[in-house]
Amino acid sequence: MNQQPRILPSVCPLDCPDTCSLSVKVLGDEIQNVRGSKANGYTGGVICKKVARSYGEFVHGAKRLRHPMKRSGAGFEPISWKEALDLVHAGFSAAIDGFGAEAVLPLNYAGPHGELAAGSMDMRFFNRLGATELDRGPLCGGVRGAAYGSLYGDAPGMPPAQAVHSDLILVWGNNVTVSNLHFTRVIKAARARGAKLVVIDPKRTKIADQADLFLQITPGTDVVLAMALAAGLEQRDALDKDFLTRWVLGSARFLQAAGQYGTAEVATLCKIETADFDTLLGWIIKARAMATSVGVGIERNRSGGAGLRAAMALNALTGQHGRLGAGIIAKSGGHAVKTSDRLQATHLRSKPARRFNILDVSDMLLDQDLATPVKAVMIYNHNPVATHPDQGKMIRALSQKDVFVVGCDVTMTDSMALCDVILPAASHFEHHEIFGAYGQNYVQRSAPVISAVGAALPNTEIFRRLAARFGFSEPEFQDSDMALMDQAFADLGQRPSEIDLESPVQAGGDMGQDAILCDALAPQTRSGKIELYSADLEARFGCALPQYKAAEAALPLTLVTPSSDKRINATFGGCAASEGPEILEMHPEDAAARGLQDRQKVMVWNALGEVTLMLQISDAVKLGVVYSPKGTWRATSDTKLTVNSLISSNSRCDLREGAAYNDTFVEVRACVP
Repeated sequence: MNQQPRILPSVCPLDCPDTCSLSVKVLGDEIQNVRGSKANGYTGGVICKKVARSYGEFVHGAKRLRHPMKRSGAGFEPISWKEALDLVHAGFSAAIDGFGAEAVLPLNYAGPHGELAAGSMDMRFFNRLGATELDRGPLCGGVRGAAYGSLYGDAPGMPPAQAVHSDLILVWGNNVTVSNLHFTRVIKAARARGAKLVVIDPKRTKIADQADLFLQITPGTDVVLAMALAAGLEQRDALDKDFLTRWVLGSARFLQAAGQYGTAEVATLCKIETADFDTLLGWIIKARAMATSVGVGIERNRSGGAGLRAAMALNALTGQHGRLGAGIIAKSGGHAVKTSDRLQATHLRSKPARRFNILDVSDMLLDQDLATPVKAVMIYNHNPVATHPDQGKMIRALSQKDVFVVGCDVTMTDSMALCDVILPAASHFEHHEIFGAYGQNYVQRSAPVISAVGAALPNTEIFRRLAARFGFSEPEFQDSDMALMDQAFADLGQRPSEIDLESPVQAGGDMGQDAILCDALAPQTRSGKIELYSADLEARFGCALPQYKAAEAALPLTLVTPSSDKRINATFGGCAASEGPEILEMHPEDAAARGLQDRQKVMVWNALGEVTLMLQISDAVKLGVVYSPKGTWRATSDTKLTVNSLISSNSRCDLREGAAYNDTFVEVRACVP
């Protein structure tokens, strides 16, 4: 009998602010195609081509991990789950017996964003084990979160859908069409109602082509532009003094610091025309409802936190909060409060553990003088070889003979290839899951649409089995996935495990209108006000006020590594769309000065490494800046290294010791045939 295809609901789990609802066509136990569904009103039936094109290959392709494996010579051989768990137990136990529980390190980040797969039973296991903890935010997003929190605390920001009510939209360091797709529809609707769009970015992106004003800023100088705008607002007597009195703390100190920046600094440092600066300043003054969308791109340099804080402060100075369409588009997922401590059972940790910055992992692995060396690592929900700065150092760290490395993933990645034992993880299409979001305000639930591929297991079951193998008998390790869902959003107002698969919950209203900041909701800072002067950041980082600090350029070209239109970070990097060399975009004058031709293979280099890329000459990039999308895998370059090998792991942001990816300086030459 011929089987009929089924159309089933799902949710995209990948590291993207939109968290789309999906419609999956399944024939038997195979995914035929993935499309958008209208269950989530914000994503509204549209998904990015990355997901539509590559998910089937990701789940069913040749790189799919179908069975546990152990290293055998230069390759791997399949083993049973029992043997795999025994090997993990032996490897971890050897590290613990020799040096203590902190000799074990979980190396995970943000592969899936479902609450269960991303951080539930796994965290319970490592908390109970007493393993070293990891501060993951500095790799990406932590600087942005710290900057936002310094002004607003834990209060959620404005969901992007609300910007349909704005008459001025600033898209600042956010490549919307690649990384925030559904916001383009909101922008289009707002512009149809008369709104102006301003894009501030070092690259002329697709959304910049639609803008009423595009400011092509020099990478890392966002704080200069924002502080100069703040000073200009004060000079033109355009501050909302009543709003400042009621809702803002530290505006006088902030404006005093802003006074050192003006049009001269904007012209020389940001390399922006004075006329364009004046136009933007005038539009901000006239705006009735200004929405500012700040992307993660701003944070990736030495002054990244300062740039974010100064850009967001403009809304506070002009009273652009407290009404529909006025506010900062950030942290809108905060409308649905997560109860992560309960989900991760932090009480299982018997004593405080040491905590590493995730950017220091390779250094810690290589450090032979640590009081407690790292002797066992578990990589899951992460591809550190493809995503960390100083790729070469990460490869060396994970290749040490005396460090036991276990990996858990859906596909055979560059990181899995360095492991001693590999555990096959189920994709989100194969297990139950609950999703919040960081870029919109829906909570969504999904159920399996296919059976598990091969012997793959959900992360929750893998860590239940590991807990049992280690003899952990606490009731927390017996919780079902449905129970974990309910613990993830315990204060949602209804049982998360009972959310209809096609009717997600809208926290805070359909566009957050039920909890507008500086109206129904106050800033959740210590003062209860928007804090432009941060005593907390002063105590922790010496950064009470935003300030510009230039990075030292060792070579003439600044390398910026933005999101790809083929991958979501490194996910799908092993799929057909990412095969072959990645591109390097370069300004025509920079190419001519080096005698380079379009579509020519080039070598990009600095003191850390060399990478081969395919040159694409384009005036969309700024003179002195080159672009190459992030997330490529090693096979794309003749040197078996990617652009991450050129990025220093010691180059840090002003807040939280975050990764300053864009403070990378390189030179380019033609490859020898």
